[in-house]
Amino acid sequence: MPKIELPGWTEHDSQPHPLTGQNDGPYADKALSKAAGMSGLGVRMEKLPPGSASSHRHWHETEDEFLLMLSGELVLVEDEETVLRAGDCAAWKADSPVGHCLQNRSDADASFLIVSANREKDKVHYPDHDLTLHREGGKRDYTRLDGTPIK
Repeated sequence: MPKIELPGWTEHDSQPHPLTGQNDGPYADKALSKAAGMSGLGVRMEKLPPGSASSHRHWHETEDEFLLMLSGELVLVEDEETVLRAGDCAAWKADSPVGHCLQNRSDADASFLIVSANREKDKVHYPDHDLTLHREGGKRDYTRLDGTPIK
């Protein structure tokens, strides 16, 4: 495999989630697996400015996730909180109901590498918001945690 030409940062604006109203703040990412033409593995670099979060606290039914901190400092929010710095790693096994997200509470940007299985089908649970995302291919549907559809 030849050396991969890294894409530039793609900036994402701060937008409230249409169902929860929670605004995780702006972020930037680099889709590394896409740049390599890979479809069976998701690899991204993400950069969070101060005050931003990686996502709502969540967990996946079918996706393992692995994180490597590259720079800065983030707070890993699960049932407890853990400070992560450059070189630290975290991992979440699929179907392990431990909601997690990262928050940048520092005064500097922080970046990390995130690797996942990139499955076509997954259920993502958001325990703080009584919400489940059902993802299959390009289709996304939401239900309450008890399975009641949200229209």
